[in-house]
Amino acid sequence: MNKLTTLPLLALASLSLVSLPLVLLSVASQAAAQSTTAQTTTVDFWHTFGDAKRSGWIQARADEYNKAHPNVKVVPSFKGDSNTTFQSTILGARQGQPPALVQVDGTSTQLALDSGVFQPVGSIKPVDFSDYLKPVIQYYTVGGKVNSIPFNASSPVLYFNKDLMTKAGLNPQNPPSTFAAILNVCAKLSAAKIDVKCVALTPFSWLFEQWLSEQNVALLNNGNGRASRATATNIDSAAGRKVFQFYKDLNDKGYLTNTGKLADTVGTNAIFTAQKALMTINSTAGLGNILDGAKQSGFTLGVGVLPIADGSTRNGVQIGGASLWVTKGVSKGVSEAALDFALFMTNTKNMADWHKVTGYYPVRQSSVNLLRNQGWFASSPLQVVAFNQLLSTSPNVANAGSLSGATIETRTIIEQGLQKVLSGQSVVSVAAATQDQANAAITDYNKNFK
Repeated sequence: MNKLTTLPLLALASLSLVSLPLVLLSVASQAAAQSTTAQTTTVDFWHTFGDAKRSGWIQARADEYNKAHPNVKVVPSFKGDSNTTFQSTILGARQGQPPALVQVDGTSTQLALDSGVFQPVGSIKPVDFSDYLKPVIQYYTVGGKVNSIPFNASSPVLYFNKDLMTKAGLNPQNPPSTFAAILNVCAKLSAAKIDVKCVALTPFSWLFEQWLSEQNVALLNNGNGRASRATATNIDSAAGRKVFQFYKDLNDKGYLTNTGKLADTVGTNAIFTAQKALMTINSTAGLGNILDGAKQSGFTLGVGVLPIADGSTRNGVQIGGASLWVTKGVSKGVSEAALDFALFMTNTKNMADWHKVTGYYPVRQSSVNLLRNQGWFASSPLQVVAFNQLLSTSPNVANAGSLSGATIETRTIIEQGLQKVLSGQSVVSVAAATQDQANAAITDYNKNFK
């Protein structure tokens, strides 16, 4: 393989891949990017949480760490969504001013590795990963190596309004767990003449991938891009077409609602918590905010497992979320402080607390044990459904998660395909065209590695 000479980067406006000179800057030339003096080591930490609850939690951990380490100053900054944060990091590195610590979305793992901007955390000091939940650490293991510290981890679940279910004559103790069961619930809701939509569901590639995983189908070839670089997708497979058809069936029957935007889970959450839809399917990461919204709207929230395609045996969910990466372009002292803070923020106690505040999984088994000992699951039954769904996942190729430098563009292409089906185009034609487009994006990216 030839050394990479250009790095594909997502354009903010179009999310299309463009070329950027590979960042191969020496530590010495970038030392000025971080302030390291005899008095203070400054660690700039860029993250993707703009809401008060999650950003406030991160700031509180930084304050706590700084108080305990007077010679270190961790400075968390919200830099925008995951794409914006990643691109800002690359540009900062090119300019010799990278942050020390960056929250990188799991979908950008291959991009992070290809960029040349980051250093494996194990090269800073040995890290013991034995305490991490297996599905979590599997997701971030590439070529037998874990390069970053797992942080926020989630998977999708069904959220439903128990009060509306009861009003429609449905049993809230038996939420739908398959596509057909969802459609059956929707038919009964319609028959009950209740003036709400059945499902708030946005065109969302992450869910598409989850539904492939649950059918034991990898999104990408070559071991989901983990055995070797992926060259093609399985979008136009029987499993993929079932997902397109599910969206189409919901829409054609008048059961579906969303904002019209791609991947707008914030919008569908708002529709659901405003009691304009009986159900929504979204990440466990939103549980804290959705529960707050349900309380404000005055209804009882229910949580069920991710409904799956009929005729499938559950294969397990994929982990979503992000991990913490340390950049190359900082001094040894800053690198060590950045890693130390990352390990502090994700320690047993903090991950248990993070879970309580947000709904994200704690990434450590010791955190799960702590929560159990505290009686958290007994007092918070909504969390149990999500935990059992994750812990019952036996790691394999399909649920390991896909790995490709073109993943973000591929996701946009899939979401555009789902939108086309909702606009009336046929499943067969859209699935084929979507696969062709995604394969072309992967081919273009891989040209950098001939």
